[in-house]
Amino acid sequence: MTSEGVPDVIRRAGELALERKAHDVMALDLRGINTATDFFVLASGSSDVQVKAIADHIVDELKKEGHRPDHVEGVGGGRWALLDYIDFVVHVFHVQAREFYQLESLWGDAPRTEFADGDASTESPE
Repeated sequence: MTSEGVPDVIRRAGELALERKAHDVMALDLRGINTATDFFVLASGSSDVQVKAIADHIVDELKKEGHRPDHVEGVGGGRWALLDYIDFVVHVFHVQAREFYQLESLWGDAPRTEFADGDASTESPE
């Protein structure tokens, strides 16, 4: 784990999304809030092709590092890909789908870490 309390694999998933030019990449710490998973990693792509590329890149690279998803959904559709790693779930959205579902607002009380250019900064919930 890092000094901010974000596990390395969460940080890595955020970095991998950024490698495929994802935007608004963040992690929501759901520990103590949700019993289904500990973290959500959220990322947006500007097109269906980019959403698929981001999701595929995360799956491929994390597999090389020993992390295999338990369940993958929606990658072919390009609007919303869900990568379920049990302890964390990666959501890669098309921008319009992310605006519609507003997971950041739904989990607004969760501490968040925003990723930009391989750098992460922790913010407190609003």
